[in-house]
Amino acid sequence: MFYYLKGTVAHVAPYLAVVDCGGVGYACHTTTHTLSYLKKGEQAALYTYLNVREGVFDLYGFSTEEERNCFELLIGVSGVGPKAALSILSATTPEGLAMSIITGDEKALTVAQGIGKKIAQRIILELKDKLAKGQIAPPGGETYGGTGITVIPENKSTEAAAALAVLGYSATEVAQALKGIDMEGLKLEDIIKQALKKMVK
Repeated sequence: MFYYLKGTVAHVAPYLAVVDCGGVGYACHTTTHTLSYLKKGEQAALYTYLNVREGVFDLYGFSTEEERNCFELLIGVSGVGPKAALSILSATTPEGLAMSIITGDEKALTVAQGIGKKIAQRIILELKDKLAKGQIAPPGGETYGGTGITVIPENKSTEAAAALAVLGYSATEVAQALKGIDMEGLKLEDIIKQALKKMVK
């Protein structure tokens, strides 16, 4: 329904930001990461997700499209609701979440408040499976991975590509972003960060 909201930050509270757009205040549930970028009285744009359930309309807002993409992926996992997704994205960055999924690092997810080992394992299992089946990709974009073929990252290049696919980028965008990056000399997280910087230019 809403792709993003742009206006003046009218109020901030734990996990909540109110954005005034033309005199209407939109209450957006959000992460501590997004809140760190917002200041009351200043202009801001939040990428949004509208969650509708049993007649209740909850709006969620994020400072980047990557964070919103990760939120949507997380709430698509069985047993993970919006509150848990916000908790995870408050404890880690989108690229950190992507790395946790690709490398199977459940401990990085259990750092988030309210996230136990079983939920962390389910998130990794289900999202790895979606990646393997080529189900993680932006609407209308190309998929990464095969059809039912398990993707097993063999080196930093394939791990970085898989992590970027988790963040919602197409195979073409990923290939372009990884061109020219020093795969041997950089850490995996730095490779992902450099690729993201190239894509948001």
